[in-house]
Amino acid sequence: MSTKIHAATDALGNPVRLLFGPGQENDMAQAHGLVAGFDPGAVIADRGYDADHLHDAILDAGAEPVIPPRKHRRRPHTYNKTLYKERNRIERFFNNLKQFRRVATRYDKLLANFRGFVLLASIAILLR
Repeated sequence: MSTKIHAATDALGNPVRLLFGPGQENDMAQAHGLVAGFDPGAVIADRGYDADHLHDAILDAGAEPVIPPRKHRRRPHTYNKTLYKERNRIERFFNNLKQFRRVATRYDKLLANFRGFVLLASIAILLR
């Protein structure tokens, strides 16, 4: 009984989109849903999101993919290492989200209740 929270934030670390999925699901399953419909200048993500189809989708949206290549790639692509340092903003968002005890401990058994409180906590973070 676990749930993964997938989040997209703006350049200031404010939440823009939250998606939920089962805990055993791979991160790539929600990746296209996170970036769809945005007009970003760059998409910053960690190695778990390194896939050719996601790179192509980001480039088609007119954005720069800032995703480090996984170690097993035969032809690793380049990425902006200076811009990648800004990925800490999403990590800070998740840290702020975990400050809400109800989110960190997952008292709610139903996904609808948990999702509602995560959205409420995200609004509280946004208003700070």
